[in-house]
Amino acid sequence: MLGKLAAAVVLAIAVGTPGLAHAQGMGMPAPPEINPVSKKPAILDKVGLDQKIGQQLPLDATFTDETGRAVKLGDYFGSRPVVMALAYYECPMLCTQVLNGMTGALKTLSFDAAKDFDVVVISINPREKPALAAEKKHTYVEHYGRPQTAAGWHFLTGTEPSIKRVADAIGFRYAYDEQIGQYAHGAAIYVATPKGVIARYFLGVEFPPSHLRYALVEASNNTLGTVADQVLLLCYHYDPATGKYGVAILRAVRIGGVATVAAFLTFLFVSLRRDRQMESQAPSRT
Repeated sequence: MLGKLAAAVVLAIAVGTPGLAHAQGMGMPAPPEINPVSKKPAILDKVGLDQKIGQQLPLDATFTDETGRAVKLGDYFGSRPVVMALAYYECPMLCTQVLNGMTGALKTLSFDAAKDFDVVVISINPREKPALAAEKKHTYVEHYGRPQTAAGWHFLTGTEPSIKRVADAIGFRYAYDEQIGQYAHGAAIYVATPKGVIARYFLGVEFPPSHLRYALVEASNNTLGTVADQVLLLCYHYDPATGKYGVAILRAVRIGGVATVAAFLTFLFVSLRRDRQMESQAPSRT
């Protein structure tokens, strides 16, 4: 999408500046101060992602689900963490990559949608309708490979004010490009707590399943996952700059030190106990 935006800007400048177009046609480089390739399309100044971990989502924002039913965002919160994405269903490239990456990561987890978490996708295009949302839901539930979890997948459409309320809460800045008829936006998914508080951001189009698992365990207030997940989370911490979990070296060293001491004390206790048992069982000398 960025390539198309850049191409559109190059074309507009070339057409609007005959001398420049002629110079480029003759193989002469454009002056540095007006070289269109070195300029970022102005619309990209309106696009970005401002992480707002701890921000409350507007749970009273109203939408329409894939069946045409009027709903509130809060209808999907209350008991489970929620994996969210802002996209639009007719996006020719980036949104599909984000949703594919999200679904691919979720399908590798032992957690199940509708049981352990919900998925909520909101279209940023107010012109899109429930029928299109229903098609997308069918596609991604099928890709997920667990048809019994369909009740945990929600594809919403809504009005511009409702969409903006959620986008602003998440820090998702996007813009519509009239020239190419597409939205310029970033690529990310989000994990929110059952109370609708933003907990984690995952940037890009590929999401490590283990990191998504950690986020769901944390967002659930540790009601999901195993003891092993809890131990791993002691050694890993979330880095907002990268949207990933990394090893917390100092914490890992401390945990390793405590484990070493605990192992030594256990060994010492067992050894002393065994020695005492051997002494008590030895025949007394007369």
